[in-house]
Amino acid sequence: MKRRYLIAWAAASLITGAALHPQGVRAEDTVSLPCVCELSGAGAVSGKNYRDGAYMAVEEINADGGILGKKIVMDDYDTQSDAPTSRALVQKAIDADAYAIIGTVYSGSTIVNMLVAKQNGVPQFTGSEAPNITQQGNPYIFRTSSSAAKGVPGLTPYFKDTLKAKKIGVAWVNNEFGKGGHDVFTDEMKKAGIDIVADVPSEQGQADFAADVSKIKESGAEAVFVYLNEEEAARFLKEAKKQGLKVPLVGEVTLTSQKVIDLAGDAADGAYAHVGVTAGADVPAIQAFGEKFKQKYNRATDHNGLKGYVAVYAVKYVSEMNGSLDREALAKKLHGLTLDVAKYPGMLLTTTWDDTGEMSRESFMTQVVDGKQKVVGTVPAN
Repeated sequence: MKRRYLIAWAAASLITGAALHPQGVRAEDTVSLPCVCELSGAGAVSGKNYRDGAYMAVEEINADGGILGKKIVMDDYDTQSDAPTSRALVQKAIDADAYAIIGTVYSGSTIVNMLVAKQNGVPQFTGSEAPNITQQGNPYIFRTSSSAAKGVPGLTPYFKDTLKAKKIGVAWVNNEFGKGGHDVFTDEMKKAGIDIVADVPSEQGQADFAADVSKIKESGAEAVFVYLNEEEAARFLKEAKKQGLKVPLVGEVTLTSQKVIDLAGDAADGAYAHVGVTAGADVPAIQAFGEKFKQKYNRATDHNGLKGYVAVYAVKYVSEMNGSLDREALAKKLHGLTLDVAKYPGMLLTTTWDDTGEMSRESFMTQVVDGKQKVVGTVPAN
């Protein structure tokens, strides 16, 4: 009798465990879109926004019948903002029958873990923006925002025509993200005939930017391109204010993000940046998304929430075009595809992928004004 009770208890425990921890357990009427994202560590703000935006799309799509009649199941895999961990988790998600991978956001992680997805033939939708991610010949990687290779050139007219700068300083983080942006920017400045008079790399997690700012200030730079991770960008802005660096501070992607504004305080005012997408854009669908996100999570989102959202909708739309949940067909269909927002509203903006998985769509110029990111211009898709 006691033995029967123990067997019954063990079986019940296994059932309960499967319900609480669904990884690896899939019903035939579901489709797995796991989020492999930075939910803790240095990238937690970015990763959580990406995940929560994706969750919003999952809820909407499931309420409308799912993908080809199958409900989406999205499990969390926390990379802890660590590249080797992310690689192991991508493999774990694939072993649990992932149809496509949502994430990661950090470029240093994606450049490592996308090899696993490629080897297994699993499409991956990344929030990373380092240019080299789509330059590896990987037919399964797709961006959810344009890379620095697309965005940085949009800043050239601002430096050349608006600021009329002849001498530029560059402050950049020495990682996959930073190297990519740095190389694209310096090439663009060379083409424009603008001199780089201070080229200052820093390490991820660097706490003290006194020497960096001092070097740029002494160089006679007439403007500074700031290409750092969010926490480091905030430290740089605070140090720039402390040292009285008065020249324009211009960035791409991170410099005017809400996290930087929160951390830097009034030192962020005046910072200017090009962003692939922003909740502050004067686009009704994006405005509606931002309001819904805030109501659901009791906080505003940055660009990563929007990127996670469109990732899931891209999977839905393309799978329904194909009429199947075939991974290979999903990847092939995306190459060279344009999703017109008039027909595919979940994309928020008309979106195109080229044959490398690079994304092209309308983007935005922003500035921090009175502690808030303000859209000050639009850049056409390129």
